[in-house]
Amino acid sequence: MAILPILVAPDPRLKTPAKAVENVDAEIRQLMDDMLETMYQANGIGLAAPQVGVSKRVIVIDVARDDEEPNPLRMANPEIVWASETEQLHEEGCLSLPEQFAEVMRPTAVRVRYLDHENEIRELDADEMLGICVQHEMDHLEGTLFVDHLSTLKRNMILRKLQKARRGQPATV
Repeated sequence: MAILPILVAPDPRLKTPAKAVENVDAEIRQLMDDMLETMYQANGIGLAAPQVGVSKRVIVIDVARDDEEPNPLRMANPEIVWASETEQLHEEGCLSLPEQFAEVMRPTAVRVRYLDHENEIRELDADEMLGICVQHEMDHLEGTLFVDHLSTLKRNMILRKLQKARRGQPATV
């Protein structure tokens, strides 16, 4: 397995919709494993292939707490087949927007259909943290960042902070 470099906004590759995976073969399984290792090393709970510069519809997630056994999910071509009508506001962050957080409104529960690491079609009902994480990572596959759900003012403030941090300047608002 390998640690992959994580792209940081405003990298244009983060805004490009990803391409579907034909099937989960050895190459995609290796990508999934490398993404999981990268995510764990970065102390994240989810990672999408576009975040590591790979334009494929692949996400990995593990929302297990520190005191729980790891419970990684590997998904290719995930699609939401049902979403609750009720929504909740939850603070989100992102490995591609380091140290930036904001509250985002999302459905409280979703059902997602995907190909697992063995190329089997699966469905998963996800709510709470898992549901939020699935939706967040699936957004990456469409070229959408969590800041795209915010007002223009809030989004621009966060992106300016990131640009200044990348140039090594103090981020002032």
